[in-house]
Amino acid sequence: MCNTMTEYATSRLFRQAIARTCRGFTISAGIIHRQHVLPSLILRLNDSTIARPQLRPFSNSFVQLHGHVHEPAPGEEIHVTFISPNGEKIEVEAAEGDNLLDIAQAHDVEMEGACGGSCACSTCHVIVDPDYYDLIPEPDDDENDMLDLAFGLTETSRLGCQVKLTKDLDGIKLGLPSMTRNLQAKDFSKR
Repeated sequence: MCNTMTEYATSRLFRQAIARTCRGFTISAGIIHRQHVLPSLILRLNDSTIARPQLRPFSNSFVQLHGHVHEPAPGEEIHVTFISPNGEKIEVEAAEGDNLLDIAQAHDVEMEGACGGSCACSTCHVIVDPDYYDLIPEPDDDENDMLDLAFGLTETSRLGCQVKLTKDLDGIKLGLPSMTRNLQAKDFSKR
């Protein structure tokens, strides 16, 4: 009989018990591949009984499913130009239906999007070229409330997370404000 948990965990008896529970998975040196044992694994060393370990499979998804930007089909690209506060132009091609926040983040344009695109902050504030502003659907009340918090608000300001690209917006130019406001609970606490 093993004297310590470490000796028991590396013993043949332990590996056999895990192997019976984890059929179809590879076990080497006491490590279960493709699944792992939760800390709630119960071992009783005194009476030589082993409770069945609780297993939780690892989850994963294909890399191409991460992010929200779609690859535009050849000939159906929508051209978007982001203009940084210092005047640098960043031209990108995007697909119809993607929103401006996701496009900016996918192309390393400095747009924060602190709320993850849920219209709960104003960090994805953009200033739309007046020639394109009327082609975008009117902002809803939630967006207008968040725009009230935006730094450098203009008549053509919008939240990037709320503007979805359409064919009509091909060639749109968007100015980025010189700074953003990201209000957090700690900003209102007494110091």
